[in-house]
Amino acid sequence: MAAPTPYSKPNRAAATHHNTGLSAPQPVLIVGAGAGDAGDLTLRALAAIQSADVIFYDDLVDASILGLIPARTERVFVGKRAGQPSTPQNEIHALVTKAASTGERVVRLKGGDPFLFGRGSEEADVLAQSGFESEVVPGLSAAFVCAASTGIPLTDRRHAAQVTFITATRSNGELNDMRGLAGAGRTLVIYMGARLAPHIAQALQGDAVADETPVVIIANGGRITQRVTETTVGALASTTAAESSGPALLIIGDVVRARVATTRFPYTFNETESRHV
Repeated sequence: MAAPTPYSKPNRAAATHHNTGLSAPQPVLIVGAGAGDAGDLTLRALAAIQSADVIFYDDLVDASILGLIPARTERVFVGKRAGQPSTPQNEIHALVTKAASTGERVVRLKGGDPFLFGRGSEEADVLAQSGFESEVVPGLSAAFVCAASTGIPLTDRRHAAQVTFITATRSNGELNDMRGLAGAGRTLVIYMGARLAPHIAQALQGDAVADETPVVIIANGGRITQRVTETTVGALASTTAAESSGPALLIIGDVVRARVATTRFPYTFNETESRHV
């Protein structure tokens, strides 16, 4: 993992920027990069990336998206991953706020969607407390990308009329309460849960979820490195094939049986073209 990159105000004599007056600070764009490659970017996200003076980007932003950043734009890595060296959240707040104060066009580029397990609201709050406006550009969250890439519907009126998104653990590290979230007619999607598979299995079995309930573990969803492991609640505790590295998501429920054939090809970008944006 790359080390966090300190932010320093660019030398305007040596670079061309959109904002030359340094008058009132511009809104910081908190942009969802989606969970896969650049093919899943929204047009608003792409426009934000290509017009930015400085981009603070997460560890989970795909290389195909970073390849679309213009050469003139300063890149600041502020990645963090569970169990690995990470940029402290307070440091991210300070770096982004400092950049906002210069009048630069600032983009905070986050994996997935900023408002779904993305801490986007926390960062917007900090900016507001410092007197800066922000705008959120939504992105495709991992649940949608993983479902599309595996052909698993999150809802299907033959199998499930409701879906719940949760993280495996709360902010204090304790396993999330899963009572009543899985079972007949329901789909449960668990973010960041593969390494806690034994504990999740125990919690679901304790809630009388049938052992034969299907489970899919999707690692690196929507990327060329995607790995899919199919299992059941009963066998989940001993399933480790998809959790070796990278972010992973679990889809639990009868919708897995409604899986359809699908083929998704990763987006390929032209590096020469991206340099001239």
